[in-house]
Amino acid sequence: MSADAMKPKGAERLRPDAAGLSRAAAILRGGGLVAFPTETVYGLGADACNDDAVAAIFDAKGRPNFNPLIVHVADMEAAKTLVLWNVEAELVARAFWPGPLTLVLPLRDDAPVSSLVTAGLPTLAVRVPAAPVARDLLAAFGGPVAAPSANRSGQISPTRAAHVIEGLGDRVDAVLDGGPCSVGVESTILGLYGHPTLLRPGGVTEETLEKLLGRRLAERHPSEAISAPGQLRSHYAPQASVRLNATDWEPGEARLGFGDVPCDVNLSPSGDLEEAAANLFDALHRLDATGAEVIAVSPIPHVGVGVAINDRLSRAAAER
Repeated sequence: MSADAMKPKGAERLRPDAAGLSRAAAILRGGGLVAFPTETVYGLGADACNDDAVAAIFDAKGRPNFNPLIVHVADMEAAKTLVLWNVEAELVARAFWPGPLTLVLPLRDDAPVSSLVTAGLPTLAVRVPAAPVARDLLAAFGGPVAAPSANRSGQISPTRAAHVIEGLGDRVDAVLDGGPCSVGVESTILGLYGHPTLLRPGGVTEETLEKLLGRRLAERHPSEAISAPGQLRSHYAPQASVRLNATDWEPGEARLGFGDVPCDVNLSPSGDLEEAAANLFDALHRLDATGAEVIAVSPIPHVGVGVAINDRLSRAAAER
């Protein structure tokens, strides 16, 4: 009987206790895929040093191989074994790690990560997650874990274990169920291989980073080549089309509100942007499940974490 025939159908759903973490780490060591919660979204994890395991991430997601992955590590010292560190990386990492910030730095010549992780680029995206389950898994595994969002490429990111199981099914070996993610949008990505550059907005705002670094960040132009995850024009998309900045509702639309508005699902009735970010992807999943052809979204203020929310919504609404 073949190994595939012996493989159980469907993902194992593991509790984030000692037994579940041990089992998840064993699956990673064996070249398998484990979805796990970070503070941002659920990641689809594999041994970052195993070519076959990393290739399985791209296959499971249907992800184009020119789109690089983020490597999750246990601490700053582990990151320094993979990338060429600098003064600005030290400053930013001390301020925001563990947390929802990814740094892109030159890859060390002796870094053991699979070349598939970097998509052929001379840089590596790396972060130290803050979520306790993610940190416990990294400790149990004992090495770097490559982990993009645990969903089919281009579709809505998962912030609950049920989203992963619904989207990936038996394409993933196991899901560590740590409950809903607290931040709810993917990490900010900061390039530090030249002038500090915002490569993707996220939970750590541009203004906060500029204040810490004492200078303005450069911003990636949409026409530039892919240099980090989350830069595809169409991304985070539901099956329904998305209408942005809706100040009224059309018949038959699923209504995603913000603030004091009548709607089907409200990101934050009080107008709190952090609450809205935490609820964004789950709300899109819920409204998409209604079968509506269009999801209409209230205007979101383009300040603070609202910049990251609008980035995700604009990519969800882009032509596919």
